[in-house]
Amino acid sequence: MNEGAAGPGRLATFLGAVAAPTGLVTGLLYYFGYFHAYWFFAYFRVNSTVLGFSTADYLMRSLDALWVPLTVAATLGVAVFWGYDLGRRRLGPLMGPVARRRATAALAAIGFLLLAGGLWSTFQVTFLSRVLTLAPLSLSAGVALLAYARHLARRNAAEAPAPQPPAAREPEPAPSPADDGDDQGDGDGNGDGDGTDAAPNTSAAEGADAPPAPGDRPTAPAPDPAPEPAPPSPARPEWAVLAEWAVVFTLVMLGLVWAANDYAASVGTVRAQRFTAGLPHYPTTIVYSEHSLSISGPGVSETRCKDAKGGKDDAAYGYRYDGLTLILQSGNQYVLVPTRWTPADGVALVLPRNDSVRLEFGPPPGAAARGRARVPSC
Repeated sequence: MNEGAAGPGRLATFLGAVAAPTGLVTGLLYYFGYFHAYWFFAYFRVNSTVLGFSTADYLMRSLDALWVPLTVAATLGVAVFWGYDLGRRRLGPLMGPVARRRATAALAAIGFLLLAGGLWSTFQVTFLSRVLTLAPLSLSAGVALLAYARHLARRNAAEAPAPQPPAAREPEPAPSPADDGDDQGDGDGNGDGDGTDAAPNTSAAEGADAPPAPGDRPTAPAPDPAPEPAPPSPARPEWAVLAEWAVVFTLVMLGLVWAANDYAASVGTVRAQRFTAGLPHYPTTIVYSEHSLSISGPGVSETRCKDAKGGKDDAAYGYRYDGLTLILQSGNQYVLVPTRWTPADGVALVLPRNDSVRLEFGPPPGAAARGRARVPSC
């Protein structure tokens, strides 16, 4: 079984049967939208849980939090897939077994360092934590590289050539009779002795070095037996393959969710800062109330309304408040801040939406300042 190809496919089938893709995606979008809203209103010192956001509100806010991450992830994914295919076709044939093993070892080392940095950052603040989403992305990238390096190591082992048996040794040639005759002519080493002294030695030498009979053939030594190839490693059980890829998938997804969570919190805070910077350009909100709300803040003024006919304090809405800007209306509540709101001393207001409160919208404070100043009146 090709574990590198079958493992992720079987895991995806299992996850699709256990968790519906639509429900999983909806849950993730709700999660990211929640953190986006939480950190947006936390900048104004308002707890978002009191605003009663609906599921649709969180889903809409999640699009702002995930637009950039999804775009970047899709672009990087296409670049990685195209680069991998190009490198396999161009560099694969040029790399030998040694180069492949070294590349696999380098990927494993890089993956281990990234994984160690990501895990370290989960327990304490490190230099990776100083850069937005760097620590969680290091965790995901490290796990992915280690899994890919293990896949390459298994493929390199499967494609390694089998050991070749040693070549058989050729038999040594037998000595010829002519060579024996030459050796007998020099029996005493100088050729000066008489024949009677050398005859016994010559006969003994001929008996010892007699050539083989015509029917005899020199036998070659038997070659060494070829080593038996190592038996293939048994395939791992299917549950072990699924468990391994499930752990890899879980770690990668946890890192990505961690990164998206940090990015959503950062986007919420940045959006709140931009809203604060644009307060002078947003329409002003005038609040009319039947009763005194005792609203105070930078630039907020209270006016006591009277009946236009008799001048008595029996107007439908007895109080008017100027110098406010509406952030949003959620459920049955209004969220407002003073037009001159600052992070140092600014306050936010959450007013109920009912018949005792009426809102009126006017031009931005900058436009009103350029026109003729008017005294607030009911």
